[in-house]
Amino acid sequence: MAVTTDLVATWARPRRILRQHLARGRSEPFALSLLMVFLILAFIGQWPGAARAAFLAGEPSAWPRILPTAYGLLAAVPFLYGLAALGHLAARAMGGQGSWYGARVALFWALASVGPLILLQGLVAGMIGPGPALTVVRLIVGLAFLWLWATLLHEAERG
Repeated sequence: MAVTTDLVATWARPRRILRQHLARGRSEPFALSLLMVFLILAFIGQWPGAARAAFLAGEPSAWPRILPTAYGLLAAVPFLYGLAALGHLAARAMGGQGSWYGARVALFWALASVGPLILLQGLVAGMIGPGPALTVVRLIVGLAFLWLWATLLHEAERG
């Protein structure tokens, strides 16, 4: 299936979609591509807020605010691999029997699946700005990610 179709289907059947991804067999390029989908969506989601901040500061371009975001997202890649490893170790301590690869796919797919919500968060940051609306959207994104990651990691660790 296409990534876009899988993203939509994940919200209704997250375990089934993860099983389909894991059934492809171990492929590190595939796992990395899921992470790249998230990084691209997260990067694009930061543009509206950066543009708003630059406009309000009277800066001629938002580019000086966007470039550090790109570097920050790239610097997060090793952290995300480490987070997947910690998730796997925690699941293994609770009786999980999955693989390191399954834990990576679970985390990266959970991140990619909340990508559209991160785009919404960016729109709220750019159009409404800081305030209760942005706080609520950030809370929704965070809770959605935690729910998806827990669900997908549980499925991946079933063994």
